Amino acid sequence: MLHTILLILLVIVSIALIAVVLLQSGKSAGLSGAISGGAEQLFGKQKARGIDLVLHRMTIVLAVLFFILTIAVAYFQL
Repeated sequence: MLHTILLILLVIVSIALIAVVLLQSGKSAGLSGAISGGAEQLFGKQKARGIDLVLHRMTIVLAVLFFILTIAVAYFQL
């Protein structure tokens, strides 16, 4: 029973981790990043800084949960 609950939680955390990573903006956002790359280095990146910080923290929390759940599933599988 506990193994099944941990597996379900692991799948949910895995899907959430994939979604959060895909929502993050890259270092250079395609063509617009190539064009304005010099300006961002000169003036700093101001837009959407708050959401990037939230997504970054969510990624760390979900990654830690992923590893803990993976170890727990492996332990309780025996």
